[in-house]
Parts: sequence; structure tokens; C-alpha cells
Amino acid sequence: MNDLPDIVTLAIPGFILLMLIEIAVLKWRGSDGYETADTATSLLLGLGSTIAGALSAGLFYAMAAAVQSFGGESLGSPQLGFAWWVWPLCFLLDDLAYYIFHRSAHRVRWFWAGHVVHHSSQHYNLSTALRQTWTGFFALSFIFRLPLFLVFPPAMIFFCAGLNLIYQFWIHTEAVGRLPRWFEAVMNTPSHHRVHHGTNARYLDRNYAGVFIIWDRLFGTFERERDDERIHYGLVHNLGSFNLLWAAFHEWAGIARDLWAAPWRHKLHYLIREPGWSHDDSRETSAMIRARWEAQRTAKPKKAIDQAADSL
Repeated sequence: MNDLPDIVTLAIPGFILLMLIEIAVLKWRGSDGYETADTATSLLLGLGSTIAGALSAGLFYAMAAAVQSFGGESLGSPQLGFAWWVWPLCFLLDDLAYYIFHRSAHRVRWFWAGHVVHHSSQHYNLSTALRQTWTGFFALSFIFRLPLFLVFPPAMIFFCAGLNLIYQFWIHTEAVGRLPRWFEAVMNTPSHHRVHHGTNARYLDRNYAGVFIIWDRLFGTFERERDDERIHYGLVHNLGSFNLLWAAFHEWAGIARDLWAAPWRHKLHYLIREPGWSHDDSRETSAMIRARWEAQRTAKPKKAIDQAADSL
């Protein structure tokens, strides 16, 4: 049981097949959901991410073993083993760890610098799911799963994390509309995840779920997709380029630039504050954009009432 397969690698042929099916469906519907340069960038970023993950895997496995040993020997943490009931518990808690990571990756600039790559496409299709970071290990994104190794076998956690990643592949599509209400209520779906990739003020920093949308509903970060508001994909400030290296490292370059120029008392803030934060308020965070949108939205009915009153 400790020698579980690498199911993400095994799933790659399925990823390719689903992409081909999606392309055929979109063409049949008369929709142009793919752009050659954008798709190529996504695939190359995915390839680079796979290579980077392979290079850092040994260090991650060593950390996992160290945490497991520390939990058992120093903390006396229970080692749950591979009993049947441990699997769903591990999968559920791994998904919660992913939610915490994903939310942090949108609220802390250091983590965002690794995650932003995934949001950099202005298209939303299955190739977007493969647009992954090359700097995930450097960005310390693995730390959110480390507590799980105190009680669960490392092989089980890696397997569950792989299942989580495979599940998230198919929700990166516009070819699938809304699913039955019971499914949308519990699971992350293409509709929910389209919202997450939206740059509309209404949709910013919402729906962080990996597999279960219940986390967003529980923690107040859920937003449903609306039929009356078309979703715009990408970043608040899009890259404007298909340059592979710029796509992979542009936010790290931005952090370095801000650290160089900022006063000493603000330098740390450019690492730990939310993306868009600036010490002189020259930029906007997603919360500021959303607040401005909310103010404008509530002001419109008031303005209409005032105009109606003036006409009486």
C-alpha cells in the first residue's frame, strides 16, 4: 500500500482526450474557445511545472517523512494506516488543506507569485488547467499539506492530492453548463470554477474550492455564476504577451522591483500583504475593487430614487 501509483501521470492520456473532445464540441457549437498561442503557452507551462515538480519531489518526500516521524516520536500523533475509513477522511482533510492553500494564494502575495501563473490566460478551457507554476516549491505552497503527514501515511496523502488535481482538470471548461442542483450544492463544478477565474469585480477572490464547494459556502467565499453577467477571464492587469518566461516569473519580478523601491518599513508588506497592496495606495487590491463596485452598485438605485423624487 505504500507503493501507490502516480495517478496524475497515468491520467495524462485522459487529459489529452478530453481536450480533443472539448475542441470538437466547441467547434460544433460555433465557439472559438481555443487560441493557438495561448494553448501552447499553457501546455509549455504545464510541462515546465511537471519538470520542476520532479526536481523538487525528493525534498518534499523527505519533509513528509520527517513530519511523520516527528508526529509519531515527539508528539505521539496517531498513525492511522490504510484502513478503508481513513481514505475518505484523508481525502476530505486534504481538500480542506487545498482550500486553505488556495485562499492564501490569493490573499498573500508571496503565495500568489507562484499561483498567478494559473490565472494568466484570458481563455477558459481544459488547457488552462495545465497552466501551472514552475515555482510552487520555492513559493512554499506545500506547507499547507504538511500537518496531514502527522497522522496519515505519506503515500495516501500523495494519492489523495493526485485525485484532487485530476478532479480539478475537468472543471476548466465552458463546454459544460450548470449541473443538477444537488451536485452544484456540494461539489466544485465548471460553473463554480468559471467564477473563480473571473476578473469581474463581483467574482474576484471567490470559490477557492478544489473538490468540495462546501468549504466556500461554510467560510463565506461562495459566489454563484450569473446569466446576466458575462465572465471575463485572466488577471486584473493582463500580461499582454505569450512570452513563456514572463508568464512564469512576472510576479516574482514585480516583487523584486517593489522590494528594491519600497521604504524599509514597508518591504515585508510587499511579501505578505494581498496582491495589489501598495504603501502609497497607488494600486488596488481585489477587496478595494470589489468595495468600489459595491458602492457603485448601491449608488445606482439611490440615484434613480432621487431623480424620480426630483421629477415630482
